[in-house]
Amino acid sequence: MNPQTIARVTGVLFLITYVTSIPAAFFLYPPVLADPNYIVGAGADTSVRLGAFLEVLLIISGIGTAVVVWPVLKRVNEILALGFVTARVMECVFIAVGIISLLTIVTLRQAGAAGADAASLVTVGEALVALNRWTFLLGPGFMVGVGNGLILGYLMYTSRLVPRGMAVLGLIGGTLIIASGAAIVLGVIEQGGAVQTIAVLPEFFWELALGIWLTVRGFNPSALASLLRDSG
Repeated sequence: MNPQTIARVTGVLFLITYVTSIPAAFFLYPPVLADPNYIVGAGADTSVRLGAFLEVLLIISGIGTAVVVWPVLKRVNEILALGFVTARVMECVFIAVGIISLLTIVTLRQAGAAGADAASLVTVGEALVALNRWTFLLGPGFMVGVGNGLILGYLMYTSRLVPRGMAVLGLIGGTLIIASGAAIVLGVIEQGGAVQTIAVLPEFFWELALGIWLTVRGFNPSALASLLRDSG
């Protein structure tokens, strides 16, 4: 595949990750995430199922962003390019576990858990929601900083395939996400609080800018030509 075609496909895949993740997180999942009694209530199962479906597409497009661009990035640094693919896969594994946790709540709610009392069901539901929140932290809230932030940012910075200022934003964003994620795990800051929200913004804009840039402009032609020439 032509390297510029690879760039544009990668850019589109990055944009798809936004289209699939934002509706699920902010519009489709809140009924189950915010209501402790969801599992014994009326429920908004269609909304949760749609969110799960979008996140399955998120997994596909997320892994695709690393796999499609692999032939180009391995010419920059094969070890780090492989590390990017691995980090992206691990991030998606956490996302998949989170999807399963919420779909399990839907299944238990519809089945009534075969005679289990309401208090027990609520406890189980809260445990599954807690699992979902931790998977979100360890996947999109931590591993994304390692892969999309530090590794991809470094590869783009050293290769100059995109503007270096943009790549620096990725390096900053990755560092902040890792630091905030570690701080939450260690109990220093609150998950979902103002500090974490601010910390994720550089990574958010890095990936969005990268997706738009690659879709519209592709790789820097001179940097790409130099990379292809030097790597044989």
